[in-house]
Amino acid sequence: MKATILVIDDDETIRHFLPRELRAEGFQVLTADCGKAGLQILEKEPADLVLLDIRLPDLTGIQVLERIRAQWPDQIVVMLTGEPDHETAVQAMRLGARDYLTKGRPIREELLLVLERELSAQQLGREVQHHRQEKVQKFSRDFVRGTSQAMQQVYSVVDQVAQSDSTSVLIDGESGTGKELIAHRIHELSARREKPMLEVNCAAIPRELLESELFGHEKGAFTDARTQKQGLLELANGGTLFLDEVGEMSLTIQVKLLRVLERMTFKRVGGTKDITVSVRVISATNQNLETMVREQRFREDLYFRLKVVPIRVPPLRERREDILPLARHFLAQFNRQFGKTFEAIDPGAELVLLSYPWPGNIRELRNLFERIVLLSQGTRILPQHLTSAIAPQPARGEFSSLDTLRSVLEAGMIPEVGFDLEGTLGQIERDIIQRALDRSNGNQSRTAALLQMKRDKLRYRMKLYGFQDTPAADMG
Repeated sequence: MKATILVIDDDETIRHFLPRELRAEGFQVLTADCGKAGLQILEKEPADLVLLDIRLPDLTGIQVLERIRAQWPDQIVVMLTGEPDHETAVQAMRLGARDYLTKGRPIREELLLVLERELSAQQLGREVQHHRQEKVQKFSRDFVRGTSQAMQQVYSVVDQVAQSDSTSVLIDGESGTGKELIAHRIHELSARREKPMLEVNCAAIPRELLESELFGHEKGAFTDARTQKQGLLELANGGTLFLDEVGEMSLTIQVKLLRVLERMTFKRVGGTKDITVSVRVISATNQNLETMVREQRFREDLYFRLKVVPIRVPPLRERREDILPLARHFLAQFNRQFGKTFEAIDPGAELVLLSYPWPGNIRELRNLFERIVLLSQGTRILPQHLTSAIAPQPARGEFSSLDTLRSVLEAGMIPEVGFDLEGTLGQIERDIIQRALDRSNGNQSRTAALLQMKRDKLRYRMKLYGFQDTPAADMG
């Protein structure tokens, strides 16, 4: 079934023939012979579009239009009149009517074109709104407030900068730390939240195409420019543009972007007309832009324009107290998504999570739990689930035991099953002795000197930890 059309007209001929034409095209049609009757119908049964006569027996079409706009501001209204009246037409359009048709001539084809245009625009608007709501819900699900002091500072800055709807923000952090989520959080807390937030990954688009993607192009601007195209800056007008991996932008595009930030105007590729927009620019990078500025690979003036408010998102290894809350969140999320029965994370598995350095940050943690929950069965996440799926642990000599101890200390908690302090300290001591022996080529006297202990004490500890006693190594 196509859209519902409400025809409000006191002309019986119009109310007979026009609905018949529309029903033949698959539309559902409602009719009313006066303004009040039409308004009563709208209160009971919403219509996708209203065809409204200018002259009615009880109210004028302008009065009905005013009441419709006051009560249903998004309602599409197309005016009908028996005689051309340009002054009334202008008044109706100013009040929000979408079009104006004259009944004194064949209007079937013209009416169908108007209906197709307006209803298609309405459907597109609904789809955009639905997509936006889905996107907001997605980022609301993925955004988990960490409890670490480092993240509390980030949230504080986000809340403050969201109050200004024009200030540029530069988000810095390693890949996978959640920079995109922070950008969306700023947009959703700002006065621009009802307008679009568009994003582009500057590293994912060839540099020669990025300019057209951002600024749009005119027909014939280059070989494949067969039609005019609006760029992301135009499409994001009133909202937010998120530039991810902004450090990958060429110097040529940097100059044009700087002008946008300074004047909020730009020209399409191949165009001569200045286009004015109102856009907040949020950018993100995992590169050191200060170094790129010194190396003249990034414009200094643009750098300072982008980082009016800088936000650094710390890596997960610097906020280990957030690891377990995030892990539990992802466990619950994928448990629901895949219909699994996992209820908790085993304390031993928690220690594994706390011990791992997470080079891929939150993205790696999320992907890990998605994979484990999808491919495993049970009610608890066990250590073996993690050790069989997690990236390799640091090799001997890289202080893996020290990492374990540090993670427990920084997390501010001891696992429920307890913590093998003696074993961990012993492993750390053994690793350090091994390093000292390697550096002194096995010479125990030199090793004892490096470790600032007596040789007898060193030999005792070497025996305790199973080192082979090689006196010959001390000769010479």
